[in-house]
Amino acid sequence: APAWLRRLCGRLLSERLLRPNGVQAVVRGVLEGTGGGAGAEAAALDWRKCDAVAKILASCPQQCLSLENYYRQVCPQILDLLHIQDKVAARQFQRVATTTVLTMAREHPQLAERHLLQPLLSPLLRCSEAAELAVEDLAAGTMLVPEAELGSCVEDVLKVYVVGNDSSSLLLGSLQSVLGVVFSLYSFAKQNVSYLRSPCQEILLWFLEKAERERSLSVLEGLSGLGSTVPTLHPQCRVCAGSEGGAAIAVEDTISDEDEALYQKISSEQCHVQSLVELLSHCQKSGLAGDFFIHCLKELTHVAAEDEAAPNLAVEPGGSLLELEQDQARQERKLLVLQLVAALCESVSDTVFTDIVQVQEFVAAVLQRACVSPARGPGAAAEAQTLAMAMGLVAALIGGAVQLQSSDFSVLKRLVPLLEELSHTYPEPLTQELATDLRIAICTHGACAPGTVGAAADGVLGRKPGMGAQSPAGIPSVAPSPGASWAPTQHRHSNPSAHGERSTEQSTGHEPRATGPTPAPCADSPAPAGLQELLMLAYDPQPPARAAALRHLASLVTQQDPEALRLQEKLLQVFLENVQHEDAFVYLSAIQGVSLLSSEYPERILPVLLAQYKCPAQGTEDAMAAVTRMKLGEVLMRITRALGDMVFQHREPLIRTFLQGARDPDGALRASSLSNLGELCQHLGFQLGSIVQEVTCCVTAIARTDPEAEVRRAAVHVVVLLLRGLSEKVTEVLRDVLRDLYRLLKHVVTAERDGATVLHAQLALEELDTIMRRVLFPPQTLEKKIFVLP
Repeated sequence: APAWLRRLCGRLLSERLLRPNGVQAVVRGVLEGTGGGAGAEAAALDWRKCDAVAKILASCPQQCLSLENYYRQVCPQILDLLHIQDKVAARQFQRVATTTVLTMAREHPQLAERHLLQPLLSPLLRCSEAAELAVEDLAAGTMLVPEAELGSCVEDVLKVYVVGNDSSSLLLGSLQSVLGVVFSLYSFAKQNVSYLRSPCQEILLWFLEKAERERSLSVLEGLSGLGSTVPTLHPQCRVCAGSEGGAAIAVEDTISDEDEALYQKISSEQCHVQSLVELLSHCQKSGLAGDFFIHCLKELTHVAAEDEAAPNLAVEPGGSLLELEQDQARQERKLLVLQLVAALCESVSDTVFTDIVQVQEFVAAVLQRACVSPARGPGAAAEAQTLAMAMGLVAALIGGAVQLQSSDFSVLKRLVPLLEELSHTYPEPLTQELATDLRIAICTHGACAPGTVGAAADGVLGRKPGMGAQSPAGIPSVAPSPGASWAPTQHRHSNPSAHGERSTEQSTGHEPRATGPTPAPCADSPAPAGLQELLMLAYDPQPPARAAALRHLASLVTQQDPEALRLQEKLLQVFLENVQHEDAFVYLSAIQGVSLLSSEYPERILPVLLAQYKCPAQGTEDAMAAVTRMKLGEVLMRITRALGDMVFQHREPLIRTFLQGARDPDGALRASSLSNLGELCQHLGFQLGSIVQEVTCCVTAIARTDPEAEVRRAAVHVVVLLLRGLSEKVTEVLRDVLRDLYRLLKHVVTAERDGATVLHAQLALEELDTIMRRVLFPPQTLEKKIFVLP
């Protein structure tokens, strides 16, 4: 085009751009007629046009007085492009808006942060810990961020940051300021029904992937509560459920009851830890989960060092308030570190390390903790076992678990100073000897490996002494079952715990580790002496050995071992006694064993379990009895799932037991019994029969009158499970009680104070509405009928 025409068109375009709603008008004018084509050429043309429009919007025209004035006029309109409702044009408008924001952030970062990024993140910044809330905003129940505004903000952040995928320092820094609030939303969405869970998870994972590793670890430390690099949700704010499936942020009511406030705080911290571990389970391939695990272990070393200096850190009885607060903060940090390490070990430890450098750092953290705080006192056995596992892991690497290169040995040489210190300071002689031998083996690149190194490797890999070293590809698992670890105080020629661990992997369906040698098949039934040894190990004082024995016994039941089935009463007694154990690994193994044994012989074992569920063992405390009964409820639910349609013949005793549990004085047990009742009714379906009247009366009474919100929530959950399980059969199975259930749900929606209970009731009403519409207005189908006339 001629120069005069280009100048004229540019001036007219700039004038229109600076008018009200000029940005949207310019974008519509330029993109008119695009977006409807198919094929690669049309898509490329569409992309080029969007990119060209973004460059126009990011460039300040000559007619504008100043760049600041131009950004002040145009930036709000650019953000409005993200909210276009027209489905046909929304994709192009959002692409233009995202590209414009990224272009402005590159060209003029300060102006872009002031006029684009801060208004974009304003709803999240408003409720952040760093925000200074006005006095009028601090009234209890004040809605700081409504549901619609919060949902729109999260979606905009997803479009600009994640879809735009520009990892500049400005964008990462601005997003880091709101990651604490986004993580609170993610944690809330994990515990409730909300569509915000997926976008919040994508935002968090995008930042952790794009940021530098040190920065990502710092952010994870802040999200977990160990650091202050990430501003979290304001302490006076809370996330509450929205009416449209989203969430809102309001000022929290002050809890006057100290016990209730402490319970809420502990529950919130536990929920945050679980959410963080769930988030890290998606970061294992990148190695971030392993690095954070090592970081937590190093924090654990600091905790051990502080415990060693505890007499010096103890607060005097007449100490100042500041000293008391500092001591309380130290204790809270210790508990949080222990909780994080336990959760990471339980959830992501199997594949947490991706290379030998991380393995070396893990072992170094364990060795350093052993050097700082040698095993003594009540936790000496666990500390010694962890140290033995770490040293056995190094022995397995050197002993042929993987093919090590010279570069790998240069990494392992970083352990030499710690091993040397351990060989001089650790009180256990056998551990000192193993540390010396490992140091020699590392320095000689495995050429000189004394016998203790081979014994430790055999213990970790679960291989019998004398077997040749095998070399499968991959790095050994970081956290092998401690029952199979090398014990420094004894050498076993026959290690049933290790054998039990391998059998457990086969019986539970987990993939075998790609790091150890292939275990021998367990088809041959063990001799009575071997079974007797397993029964003795089931009462071992060390939880790892006890859990490994229980899982081996469970695998024998699965394999229909004749000797184990002959002693099924003894096995049931062993499993039930271990269900009462406080260690999670032990009682979960016992629960698995009881459920497997009961699914094989339900007629014999189910009455025993129901009797124990009704009446706990004598001599136990009420709290312990309630916990044991809830564990037995989990066993009964596993049996119900395993029996399938055959559960009908055990219908009445099961429902009677759960109805009785729903009247128990303990609120947690009432909620657990109701949850079990709902799942059982969902499995029964048409086979409920006349019992549905009793279930409905019980649920209605509890949902209306129970003083605890958790129990009322469980009662409404029973109705939800009933509707989901029956689906279109609702009108047939529940025809006599359907009106009562409907009135109950309407009462809960209008009168209930607990937000989660109201949300469950609303979901149940929507489910019921969908079912009734399908029943009353079935889809019309065209049928062709042929009549033969006489």
